[in-house]
Amino acid sequence: SSNPASTMGMKYLGAYLMAVIGGKEAPTADDVKQILEAGGIECEQELLDKLIERMAGKQAHELIVEGYGKFAACGGGGGGGGGG
Repeated sequence: SSNPASTMGMKYLGAYLMAVIGGKEAPTADDVKQILEAGGIECEQELLDKLIERMAGKQAHELIVEGYGKFAACGGGGGGGGGG
């Protein structure tokens, strides 16, 4: 079954990856927010900040190779710390 927080996290991750494809090696929160808003998605700053924090210092292509895309499903809910 689909979890709304997971779905939202994947939208944010998708927007992040679109920014990478668009030439931003390390997209900022503003970059991701612009993409989300262009797609008609209201942006929640807390989720956006969590995504940027988790992506800090990481290369998107490395995460994809590692199957790390699943990490977005961990964020967005209360008390969801630490898993890995």
